[in-house]
Amino acid sequence: MRIAALALLALALAGCSTIDRLMPRTAEPGSAAAPASELADYLASLRGLGESRLAAEAARQREAAAREPGDVARVKAAIALSLAPHADEAEVLALVEPVAAKASAPAEVRGMASFLQAMAQDRRRLRESAAAAATHLREERHAREAERQRAEALQERAAQLQQKLDALSDLEKSLSNR
Repeated sequence: MRIAALALLALALAGCSTIDRLMPRTAEPGSAAAPASELADYLASLRGLGESRLAAEAARQREAAAREPGDVARVKAAIALSLAPHADEAEVLALVEPVAAKASAPAEVRGMASFLQAMAQDRRRLRESAAAAATHLREERHAREAERQRAEALQERAAQLQQKLDALSDLEKSLSNR
């Protein structure tokens, strides 16, 4: 039984070496696949940061992208900005739109830029929608307040008219008693 297990293990190892020779090698760290892993590593490094550290990192990446306007630097700055509190979607879009449209950019970088572009556009739409809803709500509250004031004024007028009617009824009774 041990001999059969050892034979199977030897065959499996031999098969792995054959597969390694047949399969193309993955890209080395300095090649085109490096931007994808660099962006993934950068995103992972941002995961544990608090709001203030994210804001500081966003500012640092924004400056780095201004000094070194490469595609990866622009996407890194956009990642940091999109995760930072009070992110400006226009700034994120300004960073990623050229990269997403650039055919010569690495596919992984273009893909991340396109993702960030879509996310920033969705955020912008949501903010505009929220602002429109807030405006609509404010107008409805104003209309409801105006309606309440009108109702109070009508109730006050009805009370005044009721007092006059009661006074006239009392006057009529006193005149009929004479």
